[in-house]
Amino acid sequence: MEPLDGMTPKEIVAELDKYIIGQNKAKRAVAIALRNRTRRLRLPEDSRDEIAPKNILMIGPTGVGKTEIARRLAKLCGAPFLKVEATKYTEVGYVGRDVESMVRDLMAVGFTMVKAEMQANLRDEAERRAEEQILDILLPGLRNGAGAAATSQGTSPSFPTGNAPLAVMVPEGETAGRADHTREKFREMLRAGALEERTVEITQQRTGMPSFEVFAGSSNLEDLEMSVANITNMITGGKNKRRSVTVREAREILVAEQLDKLVDQDKIVEEARLRVEQSGIIFLDEIDKIANRGDRGGGQDVSREGVQRDILPIVEGSNVNTKWGVVDTTHILFIAAGAFNVSKPSDLIPELQGRFPLRVELESLSEEDFRRILLEPKNALITQYTQLLSTEGVNLEFDGEAISRMSNLAAEVNSRMENIGARRLHTIMEMLLEDVSFSASELSGQTIKITTSYVDERLKGVVQDQDLSRYIL
Repeated sequence: MEPLDGMTPKEIVAELDKYIIGQNKAKRAVAIALRNRTRRLRLPEDSRDEIAPKNILMIGPTGVGKTEIARRLAKLCGAPFLKVEATKYTEVGYVGRDVESMVRDLMAVGFTMVKAEMQANLRDEAERRAEEQILDILLPGLRNGAGAAATSQGTSPSFPTGNAPLAVMVPEGETAGRADHTREKFREMLRAGALEERTVEITQQRTGMPSFEVFAGSSNLEDLEMSVANITNMITGGKNKRRSVTVREAREILVAEQLDKLVDQDKIVEEARLRVEQSGIIFLDEIDKIANRGDRGGGQDVSREGVQRDILPIVEGSNVNTKWGVVDTTHILFIAAGAFNVSKPSDLIPELQGRFPLRVELESLSEEDFRRILLEPKNALITQYTQLLSTEGVNLEFDGEAISRMSNLAAEVNSRMENIGARRLHTIMEMLLEDVSFSASELSGQTIKITTSYVDERLKGVVQDQDLSRYIL
């Protein structure tokens, strides 16, 4: 159950380094916070309950890695993880989602995660059962150990082709051994893929009763729409459905049905709630957008402080009703992030500031950082474009000086215009390779060398014109 069990903070940072350039302070803070979750879970229960998570506030301009750190944590972390934007929430009485919905969404993530893990352990058994069901459909007169069977063709089974209906009759007097022999022949064909396109008719079953929930005091239209949809399912969805599908499609449907039957829903809910309460993580992005600047108030900012006050009890620790039961948020780790280019952290209400004791300032990206972003990460931009164009037979070769020129240009544009961090590189790469991407099908088999002169030629307007916004964002 423990998240990242066995991974030290150094190992966590090393994993993040594969995708994110720089920002070591933020990586270290996140790694320590995650490791502390594991340490707390190893303590006796009486001590465990007294240790609250140290929430983190990330401060830095857009495009420097805040969201990327969160996204990579979602893949690295074995705990329920949710990324939300603070701007979609609103104070009760205004249009928008209520803040408690983030906990319900996190619980949904936990439920899906645990269900997938349990189903993965039971998949072999579900596939075995689905195979028996398909054989029963293909051979309606032949069941394991039931009576007898051979085909109407004589002593050996007849294997039809095309889409003719597959039905094996059961003549009187045949032995059960012959039935089993015929069934095994069809099993071999099924496993060899010889019957994948055969059309069969199956009965698709409903998996459990639809849930019905209305959250008291919620004026959220989305929640009301979900409730209406559930009522409709209750009224109209009570019957099994007959479908004509291929054997390949039938296998997927039947395996899914068997997995739903094999897993214990109560165990899933219990384990999911435990994970969410003890090791859940919520990344609250754009928190600076709900901060009130000290020199203005009223108008369109009227609900911002209200949103902060609604978020406060969730961060402090409270009980939230979900359709899977009550969830305690006391030990959920919150990581907030914002550019704070208009407001500043001190514009948040003092109570909320106090709930984020760890503050990490992310640094703006330098020219060298841009160069490393182009080359070093596993998902480096140059690697992405090279792989994309290689699918059409076009080989890209980037000169080292050309890469330095692109890095220099990205840093220059960010210094003169809005600083949008690494996202500037996406625009530069698109402009640089626009013609190649457009004509890739006609350039198949060719090698395109990207040199400094090529970069200057494609981006000469940017180099010469001082009004860089005309060319790049």
